[in-house]
Amino acid sequence: MRDDLKAAVYGLTDELTGWRREFHRHPEVAYREVWTSAKLRSLLEGWGLPVEACAKTGLRAVLAGAGGGGPTVALRADMDALPIEEEGDAPYRSLNPGATHACAHDGHMAILLAVAKVLAAREDGIKGRVVFLFQPSEERNPGGAKPMIEEGALDGVDAVFGLHLWQPLPTGTLGIVKGPMMAQPDDFTIVVRGKGGHGSMPHQAVDPILAAAQLVVSLQSIVSRNVDPLKPAVLSFGSVSGGTIYNVIPGEVSLTGTVRTFDPALQALIEGRMRAIIEDTCRAFGATAEIRYQKGYPALVNDVRMAEFVLKTARDVLGADKATIIDPVMGGEDFAYYLQKVPGAFWFFGAGDGRPHPHHHPAFDIDERALAPAAFHMASLVLDFLERGGKV
Repeated sequence: MRDDLKAAVYGLTDELTGWRREFHRHPEVAYREVWTSAKLRSLLEGWGLPVEACAKTGLRAVLAGAGGGGPTVALRADMDALPIEEEGDAPYRSLNPGATHACAHDGHMAILLAVAKVLAAREDGIKGRVVFLFQPSEERNPGGAKPMIEEGALDGVDAVFGLHLWQPLPTGTLGIVKGPMMAQPDDFTIVVRGKGGHGSMPHQAVDPILAAAQLVVSLQSIVSRNVDPLKPAVLSFGSVSGGTIYNVIPGEVSLTGTVRTFDPALQALIEGRMRAIIEDTCRAFGATAEIRYQKGYPALVNDVRMAEFVLKTARDVLGADKATIIDPVMGGEDFAYYLQKVPGAFWFFGAGDGRPHPHHHPAFDIDERALAPAAFHMASLVLDFLERGGKV
């Protein structure tokens, strides 16, 4: 147990809450995190950390131990908010219309700041280097991780770690997966084109609404009838739009949705079946269609040894009952790109007590009591990794 480190981190509880609420009041969406970036830079440089810009609004700060040498570990927090109008009357409600931190990135930044502050105060005892990555645009494909990497975010890094505050888990508990943890989140748009006409004379029209409705039903059969039941896959529709008035058959209808998989071969199968069903169904109704299928982030796959190390450290510093193996989820995360480059792990940290609204809901909020234990665990993880010489 690192009692001195724990005291230092928990001593920042008020600052942690204050940072999180300040970020929450000033949400900025992908690549517009200008105020956010400036605030982060000011704090990091105030603690003596050199900071450089990365991926437009992103930041890379480095803490080098006094002794030189040793391994290098990177930690990442995402910065961007969602383009959603916030609901509720919290005193720290968003001041920016049409934007809110509905996915806990405000908390992620606060946690990483706390880790940076307590470790910077212990610079003389750091046995290596710590790289703090504040990344823009996690929410919007193609994301900010790739440009961060392309601009040197992982240069010289031996391991990378990150977390996500998680509403489904009880506050203060950690959940992780050894291996594939989060899915590849693809998205698609289908435009069905027919021939518009009056609703009283459907025989003179080619109804794209009818064809689109059949597509919604038929495409759902891919997962139930073409996918091995033992392999996870999701195909969901998010929007259907077309027409302007009750008695006119429109000329076209648009459908949007998402596909989630862990297996590239399965992803290819689903995309291929979608294209075939769309073409054949629309032909049967005398309509035409086009599909835009955009592949999302790759599946997030934790290094097994690193995941075990995260789990062990959590049980040591938080308690044996506070960390567990969980099931994978079908959400996506561009932290996956970091894990394709260097060994590392990503985990969920519970912040859900008394919080009924899920991630991306306009009234989403976190239990701020999760901030200090999450930061304490991450700081402990870094020190353990460096003291082991990067051997876990």
